[in-house]
Amino acid sequence: MATTTEWRASLRLAGGRLECTIRRSSRARLLRLTVDPRHTAVVTIPARAARTKGEAERLAESFVAEREAWLRRHLDRQERQRAQLEAMGPLRDGGTLLFRGELHRLRVEVPTPTRRRTVVTREGSDEGDELVIRTGAGERRDLAAILEAWLRVRARSAIEREIERHAAALAVEPAAVTVRDTRTRWGSCSRARRLSFSWRLILAPPEALETVVVHELAHLRVFGHGPQFWELVAARRPDHRRWRRWLREHSMELHGALAEE
Repeated sequence: MATTTEWRASLRLAGGRLECTIRRSSRARLLRLTVDPRHTAVVTIPARAARTKGEAERLAESFVAEREAWLRRHLDRQERQRAQLEAMGPLRDGGTLLFRGELHRLRVEVPTPTRRRTVVTREGSDEGDELVIRTGAGERRDLAAILEAWLRVRARSAIEREIERHAAALAVEPAAVTVRDTRTRWGSCSRARRLSFSWRLILAPPEALETVVVHELAHLRVFGHGPQFWELVAARRPDHRRWRRWLREHSMELHGALAEE
Protein backbone atom coordinates (compact mmCIF):
# COMPACT_ATOMS: atom_id res chain seq x y z
CA MET A 1 0.00 0.00 0.00
CA ALA A 2 1.30 3.43 -0.93
CA THR A 3 2.00 5.68 2.06
CA THR A 4 2.68 9.39 2.25
CA THR A 5 3.64 11.45 5.28
CA GLU A 6 4.31 15.18 5.34
CA TRP A 7 5.43 17.77 7.84
CA ARG A 8 6.69 21.34 8.05
CA ALA A 9 10.43 21.95 8.30
CA SER A 10 12.84 24.88 8.36
CA LEU A 11 15.73 24.53 5.89
CA ARG A 12 19.05 26.32 6.40
CA LEU A 13 19.97 27.90 3.06
CA ALA A 14 22.51 30.46 1.90
CA GLY A 15 19.80 33.12 1.61
CA GLY A 16 18.45 32.39 5.09
CA ARG A 17 16.06 29.91 6.65
CA LEU A 18 13.13 28.77 4.54
CA GLU A 19 9.94 27.13 5.79
CA CYS A 20 8.72 24.30 3.58
CA THR A 21 6.63 21.15 3.55
CA ILE A 22 8.48 17.86 3.24
CA ARG A 23 6.46 15.05 1.71
CA ARG A 24 7.87 11.50 2.03
CA SER A 25 6.10 9.15 -0.38
CA SER A 26 6.47 5.46 -1.18
CA ARG A 27 5.13 6.19 -4.68
CA ALA A 28 7.72 8.87 -5.52
CA ARG A 29 10.66 7.77 -7.66
CA LEU A 30 12.61 11.04 -7.78
CA LEU A 31 13.15 14.06 -5.57
CA ARG A 32 10.89 16.93 -6.61
CA LEU A 33 10.54 20.59 -5.64
CA THR A 34 7.30 22.44 -6.31
CA VAL A 35 5.79 25.77 -5.29
CA ASP A 36 2.25 25.37 -3.99
CA PRO A 37 0.21 28.39 -2.83
CA ARG A 38 -1.17 26.31 0.03
CA HIS A 39 2.22 25.02 1.31
CA THR A 40 4.68 27.50 -0.24
CA ALA A 41 7.59 25.16 -1.07
CA VAL A 42 6.99 21.40 -1.17
CA VAL A 43 9.85 18.89 -1.33
CA THR A 44 8.79 15.36 -2.28
CA ILE A 45 11.22 12.61 -1.30
CA PRO A 46 11.04 8.91 -2.23
CA ALA A 47 10.55 6.84 0.93
CA ARG A 48 13.42 4.57 -0.02
CA ALA A 49 15.82 7.55 -0.10
CA ALA A 50 15.29 8.50 3.56
CA ARG A 51 14.31 6.17 6.36
CA THR A 52 13.85 8.82 9.06
CA LYS A 53 12.60 12.39 9.28
CA GLY A 54 16.12 13.56 10.02
CA GLU A 55 17.48 11.91 6.88
CA ALA A 56 14.62 13.34 4.84
CA GLU A 57 15.25 16.87 6.11
CA ARG A 58 18.99 16.68 5.41
CA LEU A 59 18.29 15.38 1.91
CA ALA A 60 15.69 18.08 1.31
CA GLU A 61 18.08 20.79 2.49
CA SER A 62 20.81 19.65 0.12
CA PHE A 63 18.37 19.28 -2.77
CA VAL A 64 16.78 22.70 -2.29
CA ALA A 65 20.14 24.44 -1.79
CA GLU A 66 21.05 23.63 -5.39
CA ARG A 67 17.79 25.20 -6.57
CA GLU A 68 17.53 28.09 -4.12
CA ALA A 69 17.74 30.89 -6.70
CA TRP A 70 14.92 29.34 -8.76
CA LEU A 71 12.81 28.76 -5.66
CA ARG A 72 13.18 32.26 -4.27
CA ARG A 73 12.22 33.80 -7.61
CA HIS A 74 9.01 31.77 -7.55
CA LEU A 75 8.31 32.68 -3.93
CA ASP A 76 8.78 36.38 -4.71
CA ARG A 77 6.32 36.05 -7.59
CA GLN A 78 3.89 34.29 -5.26
CA GLU A 79 4.07 37.20 -2.82
CA ARG A 80 3.29 39.66 -5.61
CA GLN A 81 0.29 37.55 -6.61
CA ARG A 82 -0.90 37.44 -3.00
CA ALA A 83 -0.72 41.24 -2.81
CA GLN A 84 -2.73 41.52 -6.03
CA LEU A 85 -5.34 39.14 -4.65
CA GLU A 86 -5.63 41.10 -1.40
CA ALA A 87 -6.01 44.34 -3.38
CA MET A 88 -9.11 42.91 -5.06
CA GLY A 89 -10.82 42.72 -1.68
CA PRO A 90 -13.30 40.15 -0.32
CA LEU A 91 -16.10 38.61 -2.36
CA ARG A 92 -19.04 40.89 -1.58
CA ASP A 93 -21.24 43.61 -2.98
CA GLY A 94 -18.88 46.30 -4.24
CA GLY A 95 -15.94 43.90 -4.49
CA THR A 96 -14.19 42.97 -7.72
CA LEU A 97 -13.67 39.76 -9.67
CA LEU A 98 -11.69 38.90 -12.77
CA PHE A 99 -13.75 37.76 -15.75
CA ARG A 100 -12.19 37.21 -19.19
CA GLY A 101 -9.06 38.98 -17.92
CA GLU A 102 -10.81 42.18 -16.84
CA LEU A 103 -11.76 43.31 -13.36
CA HIS A 104 -15.52 43.52 -12.87
CA ARG A 105 -17.30 45.19 -9.99
CA LEU A 106 -19.77 42.95 -8.16
CA ARG A 107 -23.26 44.32 -7.60
CA VAL A 108 -25.53 42.16 -5.46
CA GLU A 109 -29.22 43.04 -5.44
CA VAL A 110 -31.31 41.91 -2.50
CA PRO A 111 -34.07 39.34 -3.12
CA THR A 112 -37.60 40.47 -3.85
CA PRO A 113 -40.79 38.44 -3.36
CA THR A 114 -41.46 38.45 -7.11
CA ARG A 115 -38.01 37.27 -8.18
CA ARG A 116 -38.24 33.48 -8.14
CA ARG A 117 -34.76 32.53 -9.33
CA THR A 118 -31.26 33.92 -9.14
CA VAL A 119 -29.86 35.57 -12.26
CA VAL A 120 -26.29 36.72 -12.96
CA THR A 121 -25.64 39.15 -15.81
CA ARG A 122 -22.63 40.99 -17.14
CA GLU A 123 -23.42 44.66 -17.61
CA GLY A 124 -21.62 47.89 -18.43
CA SER A 125 -21.90 51.11 -16.46
CA ASP A 126 -20.26 54.53 -16.24
CA GLU A 127 -17.96 53.12 -13.55
CA GLY A 128 -16.93 50.09 -15.63
CA ASP A 129 -18.10 46.55 -16.29
CA GLU A 130 -20.14 44.81 -13.60
CA LEU A 131 -21.31 41.33 -12.71
CA VAL A 132 -24.81 41.84 -11.36
CA ILE A 133 -26.22 39.15 -9.07
CA ARG A 134 -29.98 39.35 -8.61
CA THR A 135 -30.79 36.71 -5.99
CA GLY A 136 -34.07 34.86 -5.95
CA ALA A 137 -36.37 34.84 -2.95
CA GLY A 138 -35.59 31.22 -2.08
CA GLU A 139 -31.85 31.30 -2.82
CA ARG A 140 -29.84 29.30 -0.27
CA ARG A 141 -26.42 29.33 -1.94
CA ASP A 142 -23.75 31.79 -0.87
CA LEU A 143 -22.30 34.32 -3.29
CA ALA A 144 -19.27 32.16 -4.11
CA ALA A 145 -21.44 29.18 -5.09
CA ILE A 146 -23.74 31.35 -7.21
CA LEU A 147 -20.84 32.88 -9.12
CA GLU A 148 -18.98 29.59 -9.54
CA ALA A 149 -22.04 27.95 -11.11
CA TRP A 150 -22.42 30.89 -13.52
CA LEU A 151 -18.70 30.91 -14.37
CA ARG A 152 -18.57 27.16 -14.99
CA VAL A 153 -21.28 27.44 -17.64
CA ARG A 154 -19.40 30.24 -19.39
CA ALA A 155 -16.12 28.37 -19.12
CA ARG A 156 -17.52 25.28 -20.80
CA SER A 157 -19.07 27.37 -23.55
CA ALA A 158 -15.80 29.25 -24.20
CA ILE A 159 -13.72 26.06 -24.13
CA GLU A 160 -16.05 24.22 -26.50
CA ARG A 161 -16.00 27.21 -28.83
CA GLU A 162 -12.20 27.14 -28.99
CA ILE A 163 -12.18 23.36 -29.50
CA GLU A 164 -14.53 23.82 -32.44
CA ARG A 165 -12.23 26.52 -33.87
CA HIS A 166 -8.99 24.54 -33.64
CA ALA A 167 -9.74 20.80 -33.63
CA ALA A 168 -10.43 20.51 -37.35
CA ALA A 169 -7.30 22.47 -38.27
CA LEU A 170 -5.23 20.12 -36.10
CA ALA A 171 -7.10 17.09 -37.51
CA VAL A 172 -8.05 15.85 -34.03
CA GLU A 173 -11.23 15.09 -32.13
CA PRO A 174 -11.35 14.60 -28.35
CA ALA A 175 -13.28 11.64 -26.99
CA ALA A 176 -14.68 13.71 -24.12
CA VAL A 177 -14.28 17.11 -22.51
CA THR A 178 -14.69 17.84 -18.80
CA VAL A 179 -14.50 21.11 -16.87
CA ARG A 180 -13.26 20.87 -13.27
CA ASP A 181 -11.62 22.88 -10.51
CA THR A 182 -8.09 21.55 -10.89
CA ARG A 183 -5.28 22.98 -8.76
CA THR A 184 -2.10 21.89 -10.50
CA ARG A 185 -2.95 22.04 -14.21
CA TRP A 186 -4.99 24.37 -16.38
CA GLY A 187 -5.66 21.50 -18.77
CA SER A 188 -4.79 17.85 -19.32
CA CYS A 189 -5.05 15.18 -22.00
CA SER A 190 -5.26 11.45 -21.31
CA ARG A 191 -4.19 8.65 -23.61
CA ALA A 192 -7.89 7.83 -23.92
CA ARG A 193 -8.20 11.19 -25.73
CA ARG A 194 -10.12 12.78 -22.90
CA LEU A 195 -9.49 16.47 -22.29
CA SER A 196 -9.99 18.22 -18.97
CA PHE A 197 -9.85 21.95 -18.25
CA SER A 198 -10.05 24.24 -15.24
CA TRP A 199 -13.19 26.37 -15.12
CA ARG A 200 -10.99 29.17 -13.74
CA LEU A 201 -9.65 29.76 -17.24
CA ILE A 202 -12.77 31.88 -17.80
CA LEU A 203 -11.28 34.38 -15.35
CA ALA A 204 -8.19 34.78 -17.55
CA PRO A 205 -7.93 36.72 -20.83
CA PRO A 206 -9.51 34.85 -23.77
CA GLU A 207 -6.07 34.39 -25.34
CA ALA A 208 -4.87 32.46 -22.29
CA LEU A 209 -7.89 30.14 -22.37
CA GLU A 210 -7.40 29.60 -26.10
CA THR A 211 -3.71 28.79 -25.57
CA VAL A 212 -4.55 26.04 -23.07
CA VAL A 213 -7.16 24.56 -25.41
CA VAL A 214 -4.69 24.53 -28.32
CA HIS A 215 -2.05 22.97 -26.04
CA GLU A 216 -4.31 20.06 -25.06
CA LEU A 217 -5.63 19.54 -28.59
CA ALA A 218 -2.04 19.35 -29.85
CA HIS A 219 -1.46 16.51 -27.38
CA LEU A 220 -3.99 14.47 -29.35
CA ARG A 221 -1.41 14.53 -32.15
CA VAL A 222 1.81 14.47 -30.11
CA PHE A 223 1.63 13.27 -26.51
CA GLY A 224 4.98 14.62 -25.32
CA HIS A 225 6.50 18.11 -25.32
CA GLY A 226 9.09 17.74 -28.07
CA PRO A 227 9.81 20.13 -30.95
CA GLN A 228 7.00 18.72 -33.10
CA PHE A 229 4.50 19.39 -30.32
CA TRP A 230 5.54 23.01 -29.88
CA GLU A 231 5.46 23.55 -33.64
CA LEU A 232 1.81 22.48 -33.62
CA VAL A 233 0.98 24.84 -30.75
CA ALA A 234 2.84 27.76 -32.35
CA ALA A 235 1.04 27.21 -35.65
CA ARG A 236 -2.26 27.97 -33.93
CA ARG A 237 -1.05 30.40 -31.21
CA PRO A 238 2.29 31.99 -32.16
CA ASP A 239 2.23 33.97 -28.90
CA HIS A 240 1.59 30.93 -26.69
CA ARG A 241 4.63 31.64 -24.49
CA ARG A 242 3.21 35.00 -23.49
CA TRP A 243 -0.07 33.53 -22.35
CA ARG A 244 1.47 30.53 -20.60
CA ARG A 245 3.62 33.02 -18.69
CA TRP A 246 0.51 35.09 -17.86
CA LEU A 247 -1.13 32.04 -16.31
CA ARG A 248 1.97 31.27 -14.24
CA GLU A 249 2.18 34.85 -12.99
CA HIS A 250 -1.52 35.04 -12.08
CA SER A 251 -2.02 31.50 -10.79
CA MET A 252 -2.64 32.50 -7.18
CA GLU A 253 -5.00 35.28 -8.24
CA LEU A 254 -7.12 32.87 -10.30
CA HIS A 255 -7.11 30.07 -7.70
CA GLY A 256 -7.89 32.53 -4.93
CA ALA A 257 -10.92 33.97 -6.70
CA LEU A 258 -14.29 33.49 -5.01
CA ALA A 259 -12.73 33.37 -1.55
CA GLU A 260 -15.17 35.04 0.83
CA GLU A 261 -14.26 37.31 3.72
